[in-house]
Amino acid sequence: MHIHILGICGTFMGGLAALAREAGHRVTGCDAGVYPPMSDQLRALGIDLIEGFSASQLDLKPDLFVVGNVVSRARLASGEPKFPLMEAIMDSSAPYTSGPQWLAEHVLQGRHVLAVAGTHGKTTTTAMLTWILESAGHQPGFLIGGVPMNFGVSARLGATAVDDGRFATEPSQTPASPAKRSEPHAMARAPFVIEADEYDTAFFDKRSKFVHYRPRTAILNNLEFDHADIFDDLAAIERQFHHLVRTVPASGRVVVNGLEESLERVLHKGLWSEVRSFGATVSDFTARGEPHAFDVLQQGEVAGRVEWDLTGQHNQLNALAAIAAAEHVGVPPAQAAKALGSFQNVRRRMEVRGTVPRAGGVITVYDDFAHHPTAIRTTLDGLRRRLGAAPGRILAVFEPRSNTMKLGTMKSQLPWSLESADLAFCHAGGLDWDATEALAAMGARARVGRDIDELVQQVSAAARPGDHIVCMSNGGFGGIHPRLLQALQASS
Repeated sequence: MHIHILGICGTFMGGLAALAREAGHRVTGCDAGVYPPMSDQLRALGIDLIEGFSASQLDLKPDLFVVGNVVSRARLASGEPKFPLMEAIMDSSAPYTSGPQWLAEHVLQGRHVLAVAGTHGKTTTTAMLTWILESAGHQPGFLIGGVPMNFGVSARLGATAVDDGRFATEPSQTPASPAKRSEPHAMARAPFVIEADEYDTAFFDKRSKFVHYRPRTAILNNLEFDHADIFDDLAAIERQFHHLVRTVPASGRVVVNGLEESLERVLHKGLWSEVRSFGATVSDFTARGEPHAFDVLQQGEVAGRVEWDLTGQHNQLNALAAIAAAEHVGVPPAQAAKALGSFQNVRRRMEVRGTVPRAGGVITVYDDFAHHPTAIRTTLDGLRRRLGAAPGRILAVFEPRSNTMKLGTMKSQLPWSLESADLAFCHAGGLDWDATEALAAMGARARVGRDIDELVQQVSAAARPGDHIVCMSNGGFGGIHPRLLQALQASS
């Protein structure tokens, strides 16, 4: 089958493209504003990319068009359609479907789906859970909204069948890690781990993506207001999360963060499956110790220990969620906790992009995906705790790029989210609200740049030996990282 993917460079659609290619389909796609890491991954897979959404792509005559949620029926000021290819598809009655629907029908059917939902930490927790299952010999398939460093790709089919507890696989582009298989478990379906996004499916299907996945194991990691472009309030998101809960069978498991009142409200609406909680004092799974080295307690008894390089309580909670989910498919908590010791995190999660030596210290530049105020605060707080009493400042460089941030819905929370930063630099290009006014409470600690060039100039001029510069965006951020490193090196 030849499928042509509209919006192929998004993290979800790019992962779907990789799965389709591995399954033997011919895959092509189009998008605008292509940026790494997904563009690099697609090119490495030999997938042809077309820039833009021209109607001429109809001439490719694929068997099916798979439509990402970046596509809409919007029109430009001139009256012309913003996505002429979509209009041509509809006018010609060519077959099309959404990404989640294609995935459900062609990949997830018959699998034991483990879905990871939540406002924050979805990508990291999904990667943790996948690595636990891989280390236990389960050869999981996965689709992750980022590139986990343990695998080097964001998606793979993994084991596609189970025979007497043994997993049968098709050839994969990701070599299996050396590990002993866990003992055969009663699970009779090959596992597939997926990052379960609550964002809408497509312009013609306004349900959250995750309602298509029909998980047997569902993690509800946390829940805050987000996606102000499609949800009116928190209650609307809670309703979608309960739709997800409704799809978990009675033999399934819901793993829930016991610290979240919003998730308590979700479960109060109705529950039909086994529940395991984590995080709160009275939860099934709790932690004792510092985030970088802690005991995992199950029902108050030590069940394993995690020692790793990650920091922050959020990662400790992510670990507990992954361990509780892995237990549902037969991985003992002690084995899961040990596996996390070799977990290498995900690209763009406090990923060091480079260092610049200076007399008196080294300047370190990080890349992080944080874009919601809570995620920004969590990222910076984690770095602050890691640094402790060590010298060196934190310079936060951020881009309000998500639809929620562009709308200004959460601009009042920005000073709170940036409290751990010594200096904050905001890219204000394309915003309909005044970033200087929003950050006024920070006084001289906050600066605003109209474009990337101005931002790079501001940061490089302010940087001192020993500084930690954290660039945060859910997009390519205009290639700021190499440009900033070059400017720092030029001024050293």
